[in-house]
Amino acid sequence: MSDSAVRIALVLPDLLGTYGDFGNAVVLDKRLAWRGISSEIVSVNFGEAVPDSCDIYVVGGGEDTAQTLAVRHLRDNPGLQRAAARGAVVLGVCAGIQIFGEKFTRADDVTHPGLGLIDSVSYAGGSRAIGEVLAKPANGLFEGFLTGFENHQGRTELGPAAQPLAHVTVGTGNDGKVEGAVQGKILCTYLHGPVLPRNPQIADLLIEWATGVKPAPLDLPAVTRLRAERSKAAGQRVEA
Repeated sequence: MSDSAVRIALVLPDLLGTYGDFGNAVVLDKRLAWRGISSEIVSVNFGEAVPDSCDIYVVGGGEDTAQTLAVRHLRDNPGLQRAAARGAVVLGVCAGIQIFGEKFTRADDVTHPGLGLIDSVSYAGGSRAIGEVLAKPANGLFEGFLTGFENHQGRTELGPAAQPLAHVTVGTGNDGKVEGAVQGKILCTYLHGPVLPRNPQIADLLIEWATGVKPAPLDLPAVTRLRAERSKAAGQRVEA
């Protein structure tokens, strides 16, 4: 972690911002502030160099063209990769899980190299996965169920170096069985919502990774109501 404020890099929000994914950076910033921890959001737009000095990097979702532009930009400006190599925390949503893998194949059957940050490959599935998702945490990574909204055609296969974030009970996720990926301090998911407002336990996991300290609980009844509402929308009632 940096010596002063926790720096949260919002990477390419002008390309990768489907369904308000910038909200993930806002949630991290607020949850740090509510605990008295100084933080700042550093927005990095297309055409700008990516700093390698931030503590947390947030990458959102986008369509095929935006995704291809984003991965080219990140290869040309490898600050995120340098930060990940030294142990910075990285969150990748939807396009992020594909960009961070070894390679991804778009719906037009063109294969592009990824950044190689996680052991995975992605490709276009036969049908589009749209709707609410519920999933159970894998390997004790977090408490409570995972909830989010998916809208993607991509499917992702994990290699042995990556582990799933969760096991799907409702929806598709990576392949109908597992959702997301975790490798080191890189956490990926196909879920929008945005994912961190809907899953504060994952936001706090990222904060713990970045600060080295388990955050104190926050009592936010609105979040509890939201999670109950979304589980009901997915066709199940689950304890928050």
